Amino acid sequence: MNKSTKIEMNEVIGFGLLRLAMVIVVAILGVILFDIVTKGYGVISWEFLTSAPRNRMTEGGIFPAIVGTIYVTFITAFLAIPIGISAAIYLSEYAKQGRLTRIIRLAIRNLSGVPSIVYGLFGVALFVENLNFGYSLLSAGMTLGLMTLPVVITASEEALKTVPKSHREGALALGATRWQAIKGNVLPSALPGMMTGAILGLSRAAGETAPILFTGVAFFLPFLPDNVMSQFMALPYHLYVMSTQHHSILQVRPLAYGTALVLITLVLTMNLLAIIIRYRFRKRFKQV
Repeated sequence: MNKSTKIEMNEVIGFGLLRLAMVIVVAILGVILFDIVTKGYGVISWEFLTSAPRNRMTEGGIFPAIVGTIYVTFITAFLAIPIGISAAIYLSEYAKQGRLTRIIRLAIRNLSGVPSIVYGLFGVALFVENLNFGYSLLSAGMTLGLMTLPVVITASEEALKTVPKSHREGALALGATRWQAIKGNVLPSALPGMMTGAILGLSRAAGETAPILFTGVAFFLPFLPDNVMSQFMALPYHLYVMSTQHHSILQVRPLAYGTALVLITLVLTMNLLAIIIRYRFRKRFKQV
């Protein structure tokens, strides 16, 4: 057996193992989704989606939890996306590349791996107690924003790195300022990756329980929050309570599966939105 034959055989084995790993992951995901869909589909109805919980959450729907999840996600986006993209632009385009910049990047990547419950405790100390925001939508949204910020910065910076240097140099050679070159040439090319990373980070934040558990989510609140300083219900915590803390777990288990199905649908919709945005921006950029 010559050397080229061995290389080809190793490639076949390697690709076969990768395909096997992909099949195993997809199969496990399919089993989980099938279980949730089959057990939660029967609960989904217009009343379930548009009414408030009743009778100690054994009846009614999850409308306040859906609205609360959307509200807190918007606050998260308002904090994480502008600051994250601005920080990525500075680190990639303006900051002097040296030891300090490398330390900052390392710190950002390490923050991406910090457990969400740590962010929750930090949110209690900073927003609830020191800034006196109390247990509220604002505290929860800003805590999730801090948790999402490293993901947005990393994804945005990686997207900026994929833009060829010629895009910058060509604009500078024609007399454009650095910001004009970034705004007109770099950002349009990097925007699909930046928006995809941001939306994927928000979809993760929408499904988190620990950060909002300490900062503002309510166990039972059958009405919508009045303002950002109000407490709120959210789908992740509602599902947690229905699955582990309810006094009649067996009775409300179908409602828990229905809540899980709605939450998964919300997250998958955000992921699909990221794919559509990426595709449309790429298509528009290729046409230009």
